[in-house]
Amino acid sequence: MAPLWTTDDELFTLARNELFTSVVGDIMDTMGLLIQFLPPDIRPIQPKAITIGRAMTVLEADYLMAEQGATELATKPFGLMLNALDDLKPNEVYICSGGSPRYAMWGGLMATRARHLKSVGAVMNGYHRDTNELLELDFPVFSMGAYAQDQGPRGKVVDYRLPIQFAGVRIEPGDIVFGDVDGVCVVPKEAEEEAFTKALEKARGEQVVREKIEDGMSATEAFATYGIL
Repeated sequence: MAPLWTTDDELFTLARNELFTSVVGDIMDTMGLLIQFLPPDIRPIQPKAITIGRAMTVLEADYLMAEQGATELATKPFGLMLNALDDLKPNEVYICSGGSPRYAMWGGLMATRARHLKSVGAVMNGYHRDTNELLELDFPVFSMGAYAQDQGPRGKVVDYRLPIQFAGVRIEPGDIVFGDVDGVCVVPKEAEEEAFTKALEKARGEQVVREKIEDGMSATEAFATYGIL
């Protein structure tokens, strides 16, 4: 059988048009990948927002004494955040974890730069700010919510493009991050072909079942016939 996609652009377009996080999560469950969803309090700032792209992982840390420390990092107001931001590539999602949820990890100017670099979203294990600006930019952001307090004197990015833990979910650079109104899931690189192939098959089967139910088929008969509900 011919592959359903050959490039990231083709895969991500298929996912945006035909998939949703719940069906991808269901398939990963059948594959034994049971801890792939980020916590339910990580929400999109726009209900219809969708992000899907490769993980550009970012590690944050609390850093309360802004200019005190044994390394050069102490003298940088945001640590390596600007370096990480400027290193974004097309079709990447800036995904950040590690600090305490006491400050915003993402804002309007960051989104402006990310959008220029053709990044496709940002996911924070914490808060965002500049909500109105982000809404005007129409840049997909997933976070715990809005909070204006700045990370500058409170936290720093200490590294990027490394494996991170996000509330118990391990994320490797280059894993696929898929987010919509129902949540954010992470598809490991080594599982992506099987996960998305089976998810597309399931989503297309669900569409057939939906049409049959709309035509009057009972739920019992639909499940007996198609094994989907």
